[in-house]
Amino acid sequence: MKVRTEIYWESLNKYGEELCGDKVETVQNPNETIMVMADGLGSGVKANILSTLTSKIAVTMLKQGLSIEETIKTIMATLPICKVRKIAYSTFTIIRVDSAGNCYIAEYGNPPVMLLRGGKVLKLYGDEREIEGKQVTEYRFKTQIGDVIITLSDGVVHAGVGGILNLGWQWKNIAEYIEKIAQVEHTLGSLVKLLSAVTTNLYMEKPGDDATIAALKIIKPEFATVFTGPPQDPKDDEKVIERLMKSEGKKIVCGGTAAQITARILGREIITSTEFVDANIPPTAKIEGIDLVTEGVLTLAHTRELLLRYMDPAVQYKQLRELERKDGASRLAKLLLSATDITFLIGKAINPAHQNPDFPKELSIKLNIVKEIGETLEKIGKNIEMIYY
Repeated sequence: MKVRTEIYWESLNKYGEELCGDKVETVQNPNETIMVMADGLGSGVKANILSTLTSKIAVTMLKQGLSIEETIKTIMATLPICKVRKIAYSTFTIIRVDSAGNCYIAEYGNPPVMLLRGGKVLKLYGDEREIEGKQVTEYRFKTQIGDVIITLSDGVVHAGVGGILNLGWQWKNIAEYIEKIAQVEHTLGSLVKLLSAVTTNLYMEKPGDDATIAALKIIKPEFATVFTGPPQDPKDDEKVIERLMKSEGKKIVCGGTAAQITARILGREIITSTEFVDANIPPTAKIEGIDLVTEGVLTLAHTRELLLRYMDPAVQYKQLRELERKDGASRLAKLLLSATDITFLIGKAINPAHQNPDFPKELSIKLNIVKEIGETLEKIGKNIEMIYY
């Protein structure tokens, strides 16, 4: 079975620093997920630049299909070496999961990764390998649905040193805490947030080092298909509806004409609502067999604005309650954010219900909104397919 991933991370800046010396970079597509967490030596601007450089090099090279050896060699050759400590100015953890669930991890200088499986934290045992004179630990294993892979910067493990805890919040203690909270917290965001909160408390609100917790969860693919706008050739109406109804997952129709086409081809009734949940967003409707039926341009425009707020993973979790509202835009945004793979079936005909001579401009606006929604979802990590009719 194909797998997908969910990613979430949080970073704490060293007390008094405006920039974090840790950096997380990710790539998600239908074939693989790559997550890199780099920890720049020291703190502040210098550490931020070096961790950013490390994570960017790793993600870019791996995404382009270069080997892990070439990637690590490039990182090692690019980063300067600390004259005092004789180590590269940035440590890193690279996690790569393909669509079949095969996981590869390369770790240099960071605390060992954790694997949360079935409520228990497993310690992975890797192989030591020398690349460019550096000892890199490699792990290879097959993931399972529900697995959570957690990587930490050393600022987390050192939390409380010389203060609340003499030796810091050690790996074993963190693992025990994760097992405890995993019994009641099942979302990735809440798990990471609680770990981050404890780290802050152990530092007594004044972190002595940059601290990052980055987590990757193995999930099942969740599909959604959105039909909007009448096809240019009316003969394609049946083809579009057939594709919509045969698609896996949630089925969504946006726009009055698209809804009429759907109802006509399926021989089903459109049940319209006159209730305005939000005065700025038109009411939704119902068609048997369709999960959500909304108005077109206005609802899509509001959905776009909602999704733009969710570009930052922290905001996605912080404001998720906002999408519990029952207006069409909130419901559409929630369905799209819940899916991993989204297909848009987009008709390019001028809507016959509109006699406005400026409609070609309106059509262009609608197509642009849908395109921007797709681009935003891709940046969030969704797999997007656009099909035009």
